Formats: sequence, C-alpha cells, structure tokens
Amino acid sequence: MFYYEYLFVRTSLFWLLFNGTLGFLFYLYPGMMGAWRSAHVHTGLVGFFLNMVFGVAYWMMPRPGQIKQPGLEALTFWTLNIGLSLRVVLEPLAYSRGFEAFRGWLALAAFLQLLAMAVFAYAMSRRVVTNEMLWRLRKLREAKRKGRG
Repeated sequence: MFYYEYLFVRTSLFWLLFNGTLGFLFYLYPGMMGAWRSAHVHTGLVGFFLNMVFGVAYWMMPRPGQIKQPGLEALTFWTLNIGLSLRVVLEPLAYSRGFEAFRGWLALAAFLQLLAMAVFAYAMSRRVVTNEMLWRLRKLREAKRKGRG
C-alpha cells in the first residue's frame, strides 16, 4: 500500500471515531444536535465512507496493470479532507451566527469536496481497464523490450 492509500484508510478511521463521538454526544446533549447534525452526516459519509472507498480503490484498481498516480492520489486526499475539515468547523459556527457570513467559505469547502470527487473519477477512468487492454499493454511492453535487446 502506497502512502496516500494508507492515509486515506487511516483518515477514514479518524472520521469514523469522530462521527461516533458526535452521535454519542447527541444523546448526552440533545441541544447540540441542530448545530452539528450536518457535520455528523458529512463526517460519516465523506469522512469515513469516501476516504475508505478512495483509499481502497486507489490501492486495488487495477492491481495487474500496476497503474499508480501519486499526484492524483495526493490531490484527491488533500482536497477531500481540507474541504471536509472546513465544513466541520464552519457549519456549527454558521448555524449559530448566521449562514450569510460563512457562505463563501462553505462554498469553498463544498467545491473542494466536489473537486476531490472529480479527480477521483478521472483517475479511476484511467485505471479501470479490461483484461484485453491489459494484454495489449503487456504485448506492447514485450515488443519494446525485444526492440531494445
């Protein structure tokens, strides 16, 4: 497992614990639910689920082709988690102080998350290949080796 794949999986576990803690706190302090509900949903869906899916997908697809895209993995990781972190910090503040003051920052957070999803979709479109494509790539590599030898 490469560095960013590892970070995706480890970060997903952090967000899982954060999400569970928020859920537990909702039972202890029901009044905080309004301000933190959206953050709770996003830490579960984006923080845990998407980080886990992205990390495992980058690691597994496609293993036979050994396609690696460290730049795209890094861009996906940082844009997803910076966007989520901004959202988790700013949404409770916006709930208590009015959304207008935070609209630009929340739009930036949402854009960063959307950008991460778009980068991931692009990276996967380059990685997900058929067996026939893998065989063609293998034949091309073998032909290049023979040409050099």
